[in-house]
Amino acid sequence: MAYLVPAKKIRKEVFIGGSRFIATLSPAFSVEDARSFISCIKDEFGDATHNVPAFLIGSGNSVTAHASDDGEPSGTAGRPALAVLRGSGLGDVVVVVTRYFGGTKLGTGGLVKAYTQAVNAVVSVVPRAQKVMAHTVLLATPYPLLEQIRLLVKARDGEVLEEEFMADVTLTIRFPVEKLERFEVGLQELSSGKLNVAIVETKEVLVKLV
Repeated sequence: MAYLVPAKKIRKEVFIGGSRFIATLSPAFSVEDARSFISCIKDEFGDATHNVPAFLIGSGNSVTAHASDDGEPSGTAGRPALAVLRGSGLGDVVVVVTRYFGGTKLGTGGLVKAYTQAVNAVVSVVPRAQKVMAHTVLLATPYPLLEQIRLLVKARDGEVLEEEFMADVTLTIRFPVEKLERFEVGLQELSSGKLNVAIVETKEVLVKLV
């Protein structure tokens, strides 16, 4: 099942009540990925007052969730951060909110609001990608049809990964699984039935949303 994931690592800062909150968000495709990312952020900001993590691995009914308050009062940091992730529509996502205490205590309500605001700041601007099942295919074409095939690939939401120029041109192309059949129909029409693709791999890939 296709779902949205972060397209890349991203960071945003907010200042609330004198404290500096740095929210760093990244894709993570396993619990190990998420824990490794959290460890890296804690190393980067080793002098911070708190490094509050939250992550969702998977999506929908098949998801592993985790959050920690990292020394903040119970329920005031990790839980609000995780709630924002759950409401974002993203899966395979990890965030760490780094706090440098600014001298003013925010209280429990203020902390919930601050961590919610920090995660919202980064979630609202992260580029999205879609995790989909895709076929990678090979296609050998004579040179006169190359440009028309390139246009057909684009029209059928495919992506040319590689072109090898020899006696013919061998294209390595990737299509979302549900798009390949329409490309094959168009290819048959274009080549009068002479050209076919060979599927070499089928796996989950990320497709960045425009």
